[in-house]
Amino acid sequence: MMAKLILASKSASRQSLMSGAGLDFQAISADIDERAVEEPLLTQGARPEDVARGLAEAKAVYVSARHPDAYVIGSDQTLSLGERIFHKPRDMAEAADHIRAFSGATHHLNCGVAVAHAGEVVWSDVSIARMTMRPISEDFLRRYLTMSGDAILQSVGAYQFEGPGVQLFDAIEGDYFTILGLPMLRLLTGLRNLGAIDG
Repeated sequence: MMAKLILASKSASRQSLMSGAGLDFQAISADIDERAVEEPLLTQGARPEDVARGLAEAKAVYVSARHPDAYVIGSDQTLSLGERIFHKPRDMAEAADHIRAFSGATHHLNCGVAVAHAGEVVWSDVSIARMTMRPISEDFLRRYLTMSGDAILQSVGAYQFEGPGVQLFDAIEGDYFTILGLPMLRLLTGLRNLGAIDG
């Protein structure tokens, strides 16, 4: 009998990746205060990738404490441009400001993933994608925001790479699954090593 899997997320994109991989799982939202987790990490000088791992671990542990018999998967992304960490835009004006900041530059999407069991982290990892955005004109930015709509407010970078957001980029280095928010290849390896899925 295979282990019970829970995805500590209500993200449609992450659920789709899990389903696409043929995994049998339940999705349960991790209702944590992300900024409360992030703030002490940043105060201690944590790097953006460490913050992503910390958020993923916090989500996995939160749900695992309530479902100790399951292997609970938590995942979260941070987006960093130099030393600055960006969060999901609050509105379309802030989304436009984010795109302007990324225009013509390379930013990092840091995707943390963790597995918890019986309330303890038993595995975690971080995957990083380097995203190079082409120079974006104001005219195209307006068209892009209209075309994409409010859906981009759910994306830390104000773009959905699997949709119109792909038009913003010149190049990427890294795992496509990392960009979508759940580094599946590393996660599947971790789950197999834990004996949580068939090897």
